[in-house]
Amino acid sequence: MKRKYLFFSLLLAGSSLYAQEWPAVRPEARPATRWWWLGSAVDATNLTYNLEEYAKAGLGGVEITPIYGVQGNDKNNLPFLSPQWMNMLQHTEAEGKRIGIEVDMNTGTGWPFGGPHVSMTDAATKAIFQSYQVEGGKEITLDLKVEEEKQRPVATLSRVMAYNADNKQCLNLTSKAKNGQLQWKAPAGHWNIITLYIGKTFQKVKRAAPGGEGYVMNHLDKGAVKRYFANFDKAFKENKTNFPHTFFNDSYEVYGADWTPDFLEQFARRRGYKLEEHFPEFIAQDRNETTARIVSDYRETISDLLIENFSTQWTNWAHGHGSITRNQAHGSPANLIDTYASVDIPECEGFGLSQFHIKGLRQDSLTRKNDSDLSMLKYASSAAHIAGKPYTSSETFTWLTEHFRTSLSQCKPDMDLMFVSGVNHMFFHGTPYSPKEAKWPGWKFYASIDMSPTNNIWQDAPAFFEYITRCQSFLQMGKPDNDFLVYLPVYDMWQEQPGRLLLFSIHDMAKRAPKFIETVHTISNCGYDMDYISDNFVKSTRCVNGKLLTKGGTSYKAIIIPAVKLMPSEVLGHLLKLAQAGATIIFTENYPQDVPGYGKLEARRKGFAQLQKQLPEIASFDETVATPYQKGIIITGNNYQSALEKSGVVPEEMKTRYGLQCIRRSHADGHHYFISSLQEKGVNDWITLAVPAESVMLFNPMTGEKGKAQTRKQEGKTQVHLQLHSGESVILQTFNHTLTDVAEWKYVQEQPVSLSLDHGWKLHFTKSTPRIEGTFDIDTPSSWTEIAHPNAPITMAAGVYTNIITVPHIPADDWILDLGDVRESARVRINGQDAGTAWAVPYQLKVGKWLKPGDNKIEIEVTNLPANRIADMDRRGEKWRIFNEINVVNLQYKPVPYTDWQPLPSGLNGSVRLIPVTYK
Repeated sequence: MKRKYLFFSLLLAGSSLYAQEWPAVRPEARPATRWWWLGSAVDATNLTYNLEEYAKAGLGGVEITPIYGVQGNDKNNLPFLSPQWMNMLQHTEAEGKRIGIEVDMNTGTGWPFGGPHVSMTDAATKAIFQSYQVEGGKEITLDLKVEEEKQRPVATLSRVMAYNADNKQCLNLTSKAKNGQLQWKAPAGHWNIITLYIGKTFQKVKRAAPGGEGYVMNHLDKGAVKRYFANFDKAFKENKTNFPHTFFNDSYEVYGADWTPDFLEQFARRRGYKLEEHFPEFIAQDRNETTARIVSDYRETISDLLIENFSTQWTNWAHGHGSITRNQAHGSPANLIDTYASVDIPECEGFGLSQFHIKGLRQDSLTRKNDSDLSMLKYASSAAHIAGKPYTSSETFTWLTEHFRTSLSQCKPDMDLMFVSGVNHMFFHGTPYSPKEAKWPGWKFYASIDMSPTNNIWQDAPAFFEYITRCQSFLQMGKPDNDFLVYLPVYDMWQEQPGRLLLFSIHDMAKRAPKFIETVHTISNCGYDMDYISDNFVKSTRCVNGKLLTKGGTSYKAIIIPAVKLMPSEVLGHLLKLAQAGATIIFTENYPQDVPGYGKLEARRKGFAQLQKQLPEIASFDETVATPYQKGIIITGNNYQSALEKSGVVPEEMKTRYGLQCIRRSHADGHHYFISSLQEKGVNDWITLAVPAESVMLFNPMTGEKGKAQTRKQEGKTQVHLQLHSGESVILQTFNHTLTDVAEWKYVQEQPVSLSLDHGWKLHFTKSTPRIEGTFDIDTPSSWTEIAHPNAPITMAAGVYTNIITVPHIPADDWILDLGDVRESARVRINGQDAGTAWAVPYQLKVGKWLKPGDNKIEIEVTNLPANRIADMDRRGEKWRIFNEINVVNLQYKPVPYTDWQPLPSGLNGSVRLIPVTYK
């Protein structure tokens, strides 16, 4: 396995192979999808049918996640990991190999990991503390039975501790407790007795598939995790089935699991003191510095155990079978960077529809709170970059809008956001397996966009898939080239956040790390890009020729320490060694002030104080100061822009001046960028690059066009002429040598006149449900919901707008067909020839090579959304929500029908223009 993974890493780095051309496409470059098997009620014929449909459209991978079944279909359900289920997995793997689709699978059903083989002993565990106040100087008899009735059959007594606040005495009375009772001759004084029971959360697998029901396992227990994976070993061995390409784990949604049986022993070994001697502080509602430090130590221990006992063990187990792992660390109580880095493919998650104010982009009123923040998405890619992992994946488009209302045009901006955040191996969320014979709308999952053949947007999805493939072929090439490392102040978060168990959920990060989020956006707005780095990775980072080189082999120009209060001595000491060796270290707002944690605090503080004395003495952080430090530089200041400028790192003008978003990577002959105008305005100007270049190529991922860009030198820097509309994207590749015999990029200059194709249109339907027959003389290019037919407002269809237009003899290098407001995507044919698919704003296609002087036939086949049809079905009371458990719900997870939806416009919705252009 490791040899295979290394091969891919080397292949990605071999960028010189792709000079001046689109990179070769491997399956990993194509979009992949989470493939929900409802009830695992799959059969060989329909598996082949589904996979062939996916491959035909351009998908490159599926990830099998079995979930709940379909009502009335129980007889066809296949129990998870049963011989019948494994037989279908074998068939899927064989068919995937035949047609070029990689097959991954969830290491469980639904989420989180668990199931029928998880015993109560191995189930997710929680701590139960109970307190008793007694007066000493006499024999004490206390009933210590666990108070929560449902815990009594399963909870085990771990500790009975007595504390005397007057003389600071602490006694371990565990041996004196028998059968739930304490017999103790208590010394004089007031005693606080605290018991710790190890109980169970009783959480069961959420959305479990048949054969996968049962308790969630204890992710913190090495033995429990090992026994869980043993069930997979047994199933694969007994059924002689090949292990999948990749095993997947969903976001960590294990609730209330804050303990494990050997936690106190692990805590003492790792933190250097006994937590049980500090139970009063640990469970106190009021937080002071002491309690906060003890809780921080607890949180660090939980983090260690989750990474070591779960994600690292899981990855090692997969490697032993020739597979790799893909993991969503968010939601876990662990250091996200280290957790993500412990697997092969870190995966982030987008949640909600982002508002970029892109010109002409339809915004659905039915959306939910958006949590797809750049700062959150970068945890996964940062871990991948600093650890040398070639791929960052994404759970993409979770809950963009309501069901049946998401268009391809709405998907593109959030896909671009993923790309600029470092994603290069996206997964749709997702695609339900649906038998060919299933009545429309087929089998559905309760949340997210439905990227499947039963969704009307599938007709034009191949164009979207090709866009993703082109982008990812470049984003998987070469190496990351972000400017800075940013130290993740996890100890500040662990110290400052209330409560005990701290989960880093994407929905809570604004509360967990508001200062850090602000820092990330500030750095980005200053024109730079960055990756986060953890304490562990700082300690393994080296300085080579003035650059910071992380353990994974990725280099950075400097590291930023953002207003950090708490930092381990060994981390501060290593930063100073890096500076001595030639690195640039940037401290903003303040120097680290103290060590984290509670154990051996004073001794550690003394060592930390010695290191603090080695930091440059400055009058104030109000002024930005760059102080030479042996071979390196230490920069201090409150103002990020001036501090980052002092580092000598060149910002990207395209970000600061033009508002573009981008990500940069390096290859053997230069650099390459993915650039997107995620804003209301476009760009048509000369852009100064932050990296040197002798030649530049531009690649249009929407069309496949490529060409040598116009460049010039200004004050020794390379400028590139860039043209982008609002919402558009481009790939820019630089070279350190001059390119010859390469076609020039075609810069468009629209001529001052254009043809308004406002009249003479006819409309007919190639497919429509409910059916609409005949041809309609609609004259203007307007929504078909307005035509005089009873099915027009409720149909799901592909409607063809046809016109005969006369092209005048105007000198032009090309013509652009501007379709205006399209609902929702359109295939264009001119004089019987395919002229392309317009599926995102600005809905423009270059069509000059298909036009001729005189009369031309234009056909625009527009695909609408399924929303109008499904709303009509609800109004008629037709039962289509036929799924077990949660079924299909709205954005608020309520089973609300779509009866009050008004018809969404469908087809063309305004002016269509033909624009003559000149190439410059």
